[in-house]
Amino acid sequence: MKRNWKKWAALLATAAVVLSAAAYIYAQRKARLEAQPEFVLTYAENQTEDYPTTKAAFYFAQLVAERTGGKVEIQIHPDSALGDELAVMDQMEFGGIDFTRVSLATIADIFPKLNILQMPYLYKDSDHMWKVLDGKLGSLFMEELDGSPFVPLSWYDAGARSFYTTGTPLTHLEDLKGLRIRVAESSLMTDVITALGAIPVPMAFDQVYQALETGQIDGAENNWPSYEAMRHYRPAPYFTEDEHLRIPEMQLISRKTWEKLPQEYQEIILGCAKESARYQRRLWSERVRTAKNDMEKAGVTTSLLAPGEREKFIAAMKPVYDKYSAGYEDLVKAIRALGEEESQTLP
Repeated sequence: MKRNWKKWAALLATAAVVLSAAAYIYAQRKARLEAQPEFVLTYAENQTEDYPTTKAAFYFAQLVAERTGGKVEIQIHPDSALGDELAVMDQMEFGGIDFTRVSLATIADIFPKLNILQMPYLYKDSDHMWKVLDGKLGSLFMEELDGSPFVPLSWYDAGARSFYTTGTPLTHLEDLKGLRIRVAESSLMTDVITALGAIPVPMAFDQVYQALETGQIDGAENNWPSYEAMRHYRPAPYFTEDEHLRIPEMQLISRKTWEKLPQEYQEIILGCAKESARYQRRLWSERVRTAKNDMEKAGVTTSLLAPGEREKFIAAMKPVYDKYSAGYEDLVKAIRALGEEESQTLP
């Protein structure tokens, strides 16, 4: 009897070990299954990994992963790895790419009303632009994408754009005459450069360095961080702070992707996008400051327009406004009025 008891005890002990091991294996498998994302999504970015928009994209992906408990994974692809902005948007139309951050200079050719937000010399400064974008007008412009293949998530900052050249500094309007200036693949940008007397050369962003270096173009126009990040200062060391444009950017998701997501995830993604936009804005301000300082140390020649020249640049934009703001004059007035309200509050 004693032997039988010992035998049963041993069998029970063995069974307990087996059951414990099985429970452990089941728990591990369950944990792995629960950790696996339901959605693995792609995010295309044409800037470098250390650029403010790219950093904000990684931050966005991190927030989404945290707030969905790992159920939504967003993979960031910087450096135009998935193509330039136009190629990315083509793929987004069919859900081949899920997210991107795109300049209004690109998307406004599809949604012409958005051109109003990037008209030359429209904003007094950055604060004026954000007063527009963060308010009712900004929401109104986002509604232009209703029913399109794209869902707007948030506004990103791209700062003020200025000219830089391979030859001599630009201080007068006539200095631009006949120069070949790279522009984004945008009708409005092409017309702006033409109105200033230069020759627009539409070109993808990742091709600009070589074009400057080989003399295919005489200059380009962009903001301080892009100028530094893409090392355009090497072949084009003359930077003129004319700040002719402030072009907002949009963070987008493919509508095909959006519609397959549960509402809970849609709400999380929208909230994270807006939070990432605030983060990007802070990064942008700091990056502009450091980029400008770095470029001065690198020997870049920085110039301002000569006295009275800014007024000539503005006057040259009349045909551009006649073409792109026709029918939207009230919107232009409303945007400018917000700048006036802002100035009236200053001491």
